[in-house]
This record gives sequence, structure tokens and C-alpha cells, in this order.
Amino acid sequence: MTQPRPMPKVRSLACPNCGGTVEVRGLGRTLTVVCIQCLSVLDATTPSLQVIEQFRAKERFRPLIPLGTRGKLDGVLYEAIGMQVREMTADGVAYHWSEYVLFNPYRGFRYLTEYNGHWNLVTVLQALPLATMRGTRPIANFMGATYRHFQDYQAATIYVMGEFPWRVHVGESVKCDDFIAPPRMLSREQTDGETVWSLGEYTPGAVIWKSFGLRGSPPSAAGVFANQPSPAAGRVVTAWKRFLVWVAILIFIQFTAMLFHAGATVFSQRYSFTQQTAGTHENSFVTGVFELPGRICDVEVKVNTDLDNNWAYFNLALINADTSDAYDFSRQVSYYHGRDSDGVWTEGGSKASVVLPSIPPGRYYLRVEPEMDTTAARSAVNSMRYQIEVIRDVTTWPFFFIGVVLLLIPAIWTTIRSGSFEQKRWAESDYSGGG
Repeated sequence: MTQPRPMPKVRSLACPNCGGTVEVRGLGRTLTVVCIQCLSVLDATTPSLQVIEQFRAKERFRPLIPLGTRGKLDGVLYEAIGMQVREMTADGVAYHWSEYVLFNPYRGFRYLTEYNGHWNLVTVLQALPLATMRGTRPIANFMGATYRHFQDYQAATIYVMGEFPWRVHVGESVKCDDFIAPPRMLSREQTDGETVWSLGEYTPGAVIWKSFGLRGSPPSAAGVFANQPSPAAGRVVTAWKRFLVWVAILIFIQFTAMLFHAGATVFSQRYSFTQQTAGTHENSFVTGVFELPGRICDVEVKVNTDLDNNWAYFNLALINADTSDAYDFSRQVSYYHGRDSDGVWTEGGSKASVVLPSIPPGRYYLRVEPEMDTTAARSAVNSMRYQIEVIRDVTTWPFFFIGVVLLLIPAIWTTIRSGSFEQKRWAESDYSGGG
């Protein structure tokens, strides 16, 4: 069985400025080390740790990951050996974040960045992404993925401690561009003579805490970070696919029901009606008895008229001839048309119908009471011809449409959540109008 290779021993030296102990863990790969007591920047390539710079910090920053702490990331044991704090200014407000140097003698360096509880595990790239334009916005292509430009800014180093594989310098400023394809971020840092690309992957604070065995809980993540994966990522497409599947099922059920429903006309009769001056006589009458056979089912009552620029109102009741159980309902029919300066227009229609749900079988008749306009502004006599039909076991659509609306709710809600998250993400970018 192969034994894991041990981490090399730490080399301890004395700080030439304050005499404090300076531990060098990066061996020959460390170029600069910062004394954690006096914050002097020392040249780690000289045996005597020559002082490069003395930093008088107005504020000391406490690392969330103490230097010297070891933890496994992606199955590799790393040790935190350095930390720098960087700062950018936007709209007159200064924002700062921490960057930790991680070292493994066999795998080299990796980095952790932290801002407002958001963490990224970062690797410096050897292969260069292709930076180009899409319309008026920059993009970067790397390993088959397209990264959209998020923001550009000047990042200045304001605090350092520990070891670094480069000549760290307090006050150093670099031009940065971030490109995102959540949960990953490409970052480009440019100085006068060098361009460095790095790839970061969003990592929850809980994972960092567990990997390094840190006490307590990680700081809560505030806001939405540039490459933070959306909680609705991938769910929007899934939600709409499920919606379409269920709608297809509903359509199948609806049309299957239509095949098995009889839709038989059990009563049909034509009538004529003349509306005399109000109060002259009673307008109501009853139809002959008809049979609703079989099982409990929906019954549709249709009224078809020859109304023309007029209206009529029907008070109706479906009455069981044996039990006298009555189902009262009413419908208004109105149809108007004409021509004006905008052209031909129409309003309403000459037909109306109503569906009565769950009517038991039996012998029934209709009580019909029609009514038309009797105002003085119109003719004293109004008349119409109309037909009443009764159809049993009809297919109804309201429940189908109610089902579609209910199925829409989760899909729309998921889409709104995703859109809201993306709006918050891009509100912090150079493109605050949206992604």
C-alpha cells in the first residue's frame, strides 16, 4: 500500500526588523514573506531575509483561515501560508476582499478568495482564454465554455501577511476584468508588463470550514455574488418541460373523455316570441317532458335566436318531472352590429348556452320565461324566433383550463425566482440594466 507523502518541514528564521519568528513553508517557491508581528515585507530568496518594505498598517485584518492551517480541497492537502487584502472603489465606496495563498509542495499553489461570505477556489491558468466581443460586450472563451464580461476595476493591495510566490507590494494596483459562467469565473489581471488569467469556482463557506476543520460557522453570505450559482439553475427548463408533459397528459385525458361522452341531444324545439307592452300577459311556459337516461352526467342547454340589433333575457329551470327538483339558471342574449367612421362593428352574439353539472337521470322538462325590451324608445312590439336544445353527457373544458393554470404556477414561480436572482447578480456589474 502506497503511503501518502509527508508535508515538508517548516523552516523557521528570525525577522531582521523585529526579531520575531518567521516561518517559511513554501521552501524555494516562496519569493516574499511578511512578518506577522511587524508586517515587514522580507525577501525570502536571501538567507538573512532582507527587509524589502516596512508596512505601517492603520488596520490589521484577522484571517478567517489562520496561516499554517491545513485542509483538503479536491482531495489534495493544502496549507494556508499567506493572505492579502485587496480593495476596489466604485461610486466613491471602497470594497475589500481577502485572498489566501494555499500551498502543496507536490501540487504547487492555489488560492482562495472571500468577499462578504462568498468563497472561490482559484487556479492560475497556463493556457490562455480567448477574449473577444459579442456585439458591444466582451466575452471570453475557455475549454468550450463562454464567459460573459461582468465588470472591470482597479484592485489595490492594502494588507499582506505570510508567504507569497511573487514580489508582493503594498499599494500595488492591477487592472482586473471578471468574466462569469456560474459557478465559474475567469479573471484577468493586467500590469504594464504582464497579463495573468485565473479560473475561480464558487465554493460554499461550509465546504471551506469543513475542509480546514475551522471552528464555529462560516460568515453568512450577503447578497448575490458574481458567479454564485442560482438556486433555480437548471430548474426553469425542467419546470417548463414538466408543464408541457402534464399539459399533454391533460389533453389526452380531455380528448379521451370526449370519445366516451355520448353528447346526445334529448330535446330540441323551435319557438317564436313576441314581447307585448309590459304587463300585458305572462311570458312563461313549460316544454314537454324528455328523458335523461343512463348515469349522472353534465347537461348543456343551448338557446339559438335570430336576434338582430336587439336583446333577449331567458329565465330557465330544468325540473325533474317525478321529484320536482329544479335547477334554475338564466342567460342573456344580445347581438348588435353597424357601421361607423371606423368601419363595420359587431357586439355580442345571437346564441347562448349553459352547462349544468352532475344531473341525475330521469324525466325532465324546462320552464322557459323569455323577455325582450319594452321601453318607449323602441317599438311597442318586439319578436324573435329561437330554438332550445338539451344535450346530455357533454364534454366540458373549464376543468381542463383550470388544470393548465394550476400547472403554470410552479413554472412561472421558478422563472420569476431565477429572473430575480439574475437581476440581483447583474445589479452589481457594469451592466446593471440586466444580464
